[in-house]
Amino acid sequence: MLDDAARRRRVLAASGALSAAYFAAIGLFSTYAPLWYKSLGIPLIEIGWLLSLSSWTRLFAPFVWGSLADASGRRVQLIRFSSLATLLAGLLFLLQPSVWVLASATFLMFTFNAAITPLNETVVAAQLMTADGGVDARRYGRVRLWGSVGYMASVVGAGWALEHLGLGYFVPGVLVGLTLVLAAALWMPLQRVAAHGHEKGPPLAEVMRRPAVRWFFAGVFMTVLAHTALYSFFSLYLDELGYAKSVVGLLWGASIVAEVCWFGLQGRLLERSTLHRWLLACAVVAVVRFALTAAFGATLWVLVALQTLHAITFAAQHTVCIALITRYFPGRLRGRGQALYSVLGYGFSGVVGAIGGGWLVTHLGLGSIFWAASLAALAGAACAWRCAQLDH
Repeated sequence: MLDDAARRRRVLAASGALSAAYFAAIGLFSTYAPLWYKSLGIPLIEIGWLLSLSSWTRLFAPFVWGSLADASGRRVQLIRFSSLATLLAGLLFLLQPSVWVLASATFLMFTFNAAITPLNETVVAAQLMTADGGVDARRYGRVRLWGSVGYMASVVGAGWALEHLGLGYFVPGVLVGLTLVLAAALWMPLQRVAAHGHEKGPPLAEVMRRPAVRWFFAGVFMTVLAHTALYSFFSLYLDELGYAKSVVGLLWGASIVAEVCWFGLQGRLLERSTLHRWLLACAVVAVVRFALTAAFGATLWVLVALQTLHAITFAAQHTVCIALITRYFPGRLRGRGQALYSVLGYGFSGVVGAIGGGWLVTHLGLGSIFWAASLAALAGAACAWRCAQLDH
């Protein structure tokens, strides 16, 4: 029999492996799907629509999965089921790639995989809860950095492979990644996680009526909206500027190296200020990052430097958001709190960013999307400031 500390270590190790596999698969898909679509002759406006589908699923799927997890306590079982269903949906990419086949495969794949990250985050948060209801940032970073490692290995390795072997290997690569996700999900222990599903907490509506919580979600929406320019159009932007696919992968890799460094050091760094000040700083850095990406996209060394800011604009922002959500949504609300983070932060913002971005780049060019992202990040900074004023 394993003691409590050994069980906890096993859960965290399994969660780290799942994070690595998941972000490796999603990193490959999100980075190179736009280039694959382009190689199939699909227009930019339709590429934007296809890229928005993952965000459409986040409008409903994370909350459904989170509600099921909170009601049943069967978080790991749901992760396993969703991992298998995601792989089966991914097999549809092997069919003749018409726009409607691609749309169906993408919609189903992201509907099912919407359970994986939010529920895995609740598993990790439950193991790392502190006395004040927050999360041990130092140990959380050690787990979460494996997602960054998986993402980095995937985008850099795939960039080299697709450059030399061709985009015909894109779909097989995605399917290998989804198979690894399923294997990692099957390795996760069961009972230790399920026990947290029946903790009590305040009513969800009561939490959502708090002004600070609403400003928090507004800030998340605007900051993530800014990042949709990166996730949906950065690879296309680099391709238009003449960068090779291997360079595209290396630029994505630079952002993940910085992200890994952050997760390794964040315990000490976060202690230097409050969570709300960090949230504001992340948005302000994003304003600078995206404006300079628009202005100096043709200068490689500038792009490399700007990509390292991902450590702040994404990694630090994500850690702070997880800590605040754990504080705002205690007990049985934890799964739904993570789901709302996905829905309000990544769902609506992804839809607006991908569809609106598709229209914007069609009419004003790919560089324009990064100017728009800078403005969205500025609005996110204003929301973060207001949240801090209300929640002190």
